[in-house]
Amino acid sequence: MQRLKLFIPLLVFVALAAMFFGVERRVQRGEYAPTDLPSALLNQPLPDFSLPALDDGRILTKSDIQGEWFLLNVWATWCPTCHYEHPFLITLAERGVKIYSVDYKDTADAARRWLVEKGNPYVATLFDAAGDFGLDLGVTGAPETYLVDATGVVRFRYQGALDQRVWDREFAPLVDRLALNSASAEVSQ
Repeated sequence: MQRLKLFIPLLVFVALAAMFFGVERRVQRGEYAPTDLPSALLNQPLPDFSLPALDDGRILTKSDIQGEWFLLNVWATWCPTCHYEHPFLITLAERGVKIYSVDYKDTADAARRWLVEKGNPYVATLFDAAGDFGLDLGVTGAPETYLVDATGVVRFRYQGALDQRVWDREFAPLVDRLALNSASAEVSQ
């Protein structure tokens, strides 16, 4: 019996190695993305909030930002991936995409400097210094981007950096559907 106990660490190692090998194979086949954590907000209303705008300190609420579909981008100056993503967000804004943002667990001065130096693609930036709104959103890290419809319902969440490839694959079909639904609603009124 004592000899059998010597093999327990080896058996645990083999089991863990098999599990990791299986996950890696699924990632390679495209069946599993480690960043695809489910969102409890999917098809749910955006959580209520009352946060200061980064630029002028006015208090913004959910009713201030809804009315047509938009992106809600969670970012921070301490986030290296946010640096990569930012130029594409500017491109989207130049194409007419309405983007609000949440500056998540950051300092206001650093965030303001960032937007002056790198450009500001956002209609408004909610300053979430404590990260409470981020918790309500279910943020697991920055960047994260939410697609919110005109009624304030979260339709999609993407974890990681947006770029043209991600936009074309993940967001464009959903945005087209939202635009089509919005046009249909306007015609029926």
